[in-house]
Amino acid sequence: MRIWQPQVPRFLVPILRATASVWGFIEIAEEVFEGETRAIDERIILALRTSDASDPVGPAWFEEAVRDLTALGSTLVLAIAVLTVVGFLLLVRNWRAASFTFAATGSGLLVSHLLKAVFDRPRPDLIPHEVTVFTPSFPSGHAMMSAVVYLTLAALVARLMRRRRLKLYAMSVAAVFTLLIGLSRVYLGVHWPTDVLAGWMAGASWALGCWLIAAKVGLDRDSSR
Repeated sequence: MRIWQPQVPRFLVPILRATASVWGFIEIAEEVFEGETRAIDERIILALRTSDASDPVGPAWFEEAVRDLTALGSTLVLAIAVLTVVGFLLLVRNWRAASFTFAATGSGLLVSHLLKAVFDRPRPDLIPHEVTVFTPSFPSGHAMMSAVVYLTLAALVARLMRRRRLKLYAMSVAAVFTLLIGLSRVYLGVHWPTDVLAGWMAGASWALGCWLIAAKVGLDRDSSR
């Protein structure tokens, strides 16, 4: 006898994921500003330092590699990546995809700066910063924007692919980039771990929300036709 098992409609999956990410961000924000995460934040940052707090664990070449890696989440590098893709989409006259990509990433950047201004959390003060920073700490802009940009671009590529393994590859590469960029911010001492976790949550929810809108308006239909 076949036992009936309820199935979640496919269109609800991204909605549930986006909702979970938003809920996770709110929970982290509450814990941070109640001071509940301070102890674990400090332990993680100090665990990445030698007995000399100014010296991250690992050889000098690894520190330099992490600095190079963190640059992949900088505003300049992300802007170059987005404008390159938007330019290509305009050349092939895919106006919908070009407009969506620019709007999704540009609005994500604005939201990132707005959240930083609202929460205004100070940067870690336990150790010297390995790179220069200019904005408040919460949420991590590198973590959030790398999630917004790389996941958005990967989803765009995935929609053009028919084979599932190619879709999985595109999304996996984007996820790995996002993960490593966020971890680099903690290693370099410029973010608390909870800043990065909140940035991942906010970025993922923003990217998912934008793709839900794109699916609703029919992004796959090229307006040039």
